[in-house]
Amino acid sequence: MLIHPWDAAHDEGEWRNWLTAHDFGQLAVNGPAGEPPWVQPMHFRYEPEPGPYGQVITHLARPNPLWRDLEDRPAVLLSVVDDYVYVPGHWTAPEGAPAEHGTPTSFYAAVQLRCTARVVDDPEEKALLLNRQVAHFQPEGGTAPAAPGEAPFGRMLSGIRVLRLEVTDVRAKFKYGGNKPAEIRERVTTRLADRSGPGDTAALSHKARRDAAGTTPRGPSRG
Repeated sequence: MLIHPWDAAHDEGEWRNWLTAHDFGQLAVNGPAGEPPWVQPMHFRYEPEPGPYGQVITHLARPNPLWRDLEDRPAVLLSVVDDYVYVPGHWTAPEGAPAEHGTPTSFYAAVQLRCTARVVDDPEEKALLLNRQVAHFQPEGGTAPAAPGEAPFGRMLSGIRVLRLEVTDVRAKFKYGGNKPAEIRERVTTRLADRSGPGDTAALSHKARRDAAGTTPRGPSRG
């Protein structure tokens, strides 16, 4: 993922706060030699600790074909992309130029987590981690906890495997026109607000925050 300086996360807090509220992504696992990677869509729970970048907890069905390759090559990548919109070219034309000379672009937020995967099959640890993941999505409760050998989910534990992903590196990108002149950024802001389509409100929020903060990153582009 190319990250220009004006699109880089301003600091760790920016990508961490965003990731806390975005918990569905695609896990890329290296496939066999000469084959493309496995790409698994999944819900996950991100935890800011342990380590400098935290960890991810998720689970997948035992019949999933990626397990053998994942255990052979535990370096994986979790990609999370959201808050994306299409920006028409006629919104971005330079001042004094014909509208049709503007360049279409995309706005989006993306965080890529490089991880070392550990497969958890121990029933007690698996139940503990699974319950933590469910608690993230259902803080209000309403689902019985999983416990080995106990109804209603004890017998189902053998049908899943839990993944504990240690995050070893982070690449974060918030592409919201930070390289454009002020008059174009203001024009795009107005057009997004007028359009008010899917994703426009989230894009406007990111754009306003980053416009107010300036475009110079306060931290490394890798995190």
